[in-house]
Amino acid sequence: MRKLNIKKVALAVTIAVTAAGCGKFLDVNESPNQPLVADVKLLLPSGQAATAHVLSNQFGITGGIWAQYWTQNPFSSQYRNNDRYNLQPSTSNNSWAILYAGALQDYKRVIENAGSLTQHAAIAYVMKAYTYQMITDAWGDVPVKDALNEGVSLNIPYQSQKVVYDSIQLWLDRGLAMLNPASPNKVGSEDVVFQGNINQWIRFANTLKLRAYLRISAIDGTRAEAGVRALAGKPLLASSAMIQYATSGGNENPLFSEILGLGRTQNLVASNTFLDAMKENNDPRLAQLYTKVTWDGVEDTIVGGPQGDFGSSPDFDYSYPSAATGGLGADNNSALAPVVLISEAESYFLQAEARARGWFTTGSAQTLFNDGITASFEANKIGSEAAAYIASAPDAQWPGTLADQVKAIITQKYYAMNGWQTFEAWTEWRRTGYPDFFTLSVNQRLGGKFPVRLPYPETEANTNGSFKDVKHRPNSERLWWDIAE
Repeated sequence: MRKLNIKKVALAVTIAVTAAGCGKFLDVNESPNQPLVADVKLLLPSGQAATAHVLSNQFGITGGIWAQYWTQNPFSSQYRNNDRYNLQPSTSNNSWAILYAGALQDYKRVIENAGSLTQHAAIAYVMKAYTYQMITDAWGDVPVKDALNEGVSLNIPYQSQKVVYDSIQLWLDRGLAMLNPASPNKVGSEDVVFQGNINQWIRFANTLKLRAYLRISAIDGTRAEAGVRALAGKPLLASSAMIQYATSGGNENPLFSEILGLGRTQNLVASNTFLDAMKENNDPRLAQLYTKVTWDGVEDTIVGGPQGDFGSSPDFDYSYPSAATGGLGADNNSALAPVVLISEAESYFLQAEARARGWFTTGSAQTLFNDGITASFEANKIGSEAAAYIASAPDAQWPGTLADQVKAIITQKYYAMNGWQTFEAWTEWRRTGYPDFFTLSVNQRLGGKFPVRLPYPETEANTNGSFKDVKHRPNSERLWWDIAE
């Protein structure tokens, strides 16, 4: 990984933030008859930075609250509507614009203008697939066809989530067909994820295919199984795919950047939902993920609050997300926290599920499960404590039935994703129903239901004539693949 220089990509992200939706961003100054000839070596990191920004900032914050790692601090107020499950359409405007007008436009232009730089184009296809999975897992049916064609129409159709998932696999196939470690046209440090390591991009693309197939395992098991079986023996990630940040010149972690923009106000605090589960397992990762406080005369304690109980007035301090996650406003080390696209731990847990289901036919599901736990401990810099945890923690024991094995895998994946992959953790909870210990927010306003989607942006409703085909949906309305009880 390489420390990202956001100065080189700030203009693209700024343009994206000020764009106003799928229809609005098509209104560009460039003539459609004079396509932009862009420097793909600048566009690729610009797109990667835009994808990571939303993943860590807008999606990361909401994912962290809805996955019940964090809750709103009673002594501040920024994310009360997140904890109420009451996000309004306007809250999606920026993330939609950054992804469509920023990231996806950058990948499109890399592909169109790459010429002999075929490896840049291949990476752009893979990142396009990754970004569209984020988009469709957030909103469901979304624009794909004509969505990135400047000047075509202000009536951009929405494709079903099934079509989007089919497209994700198609783009990954295209990228994999082009990825060639022996290509003379090398990718360098402008690739802020793998610094041009094409073998790692092949592993990343295969792992993303595995993630996408498992996502649809409940709604289309036949296709999911066939897709996973086709990946047997293919190289998969054995290290994390991430972007590393610096501390100066606007190069900070996007979550910490949000906190800085709010004057370092500490809005996020530990949720008891996560703390209680980890404490029942005597999990040493807690001390790496949250700050310690003194509570009831006991020093070095980790203390959280009930999910969504921001109306209370506690007479003690809550623990905050640690600097390692990017969520500690008072600590500049938060600027250094990486944005993780797919972690080593996630890769092993995906493989464990595939093997448990019998879709991978070699290796041991239990060994892969344990490898995922160990990778998470290593990511938290306490790798030496993994073996004792695996031997003793109730949630680390390998069960006998497939249903219980999937529950164990997803629960451990949830523990591993705290801080760095909060949106994916919430998404996997939606897919599987695990972990099964979530509690309704004390101040929820969703009729006693959990939130399972983000609201479509207000800008789409105002500018895209095809929005009438999808309309605003309640945050409790499930996505296509979300059928778990």
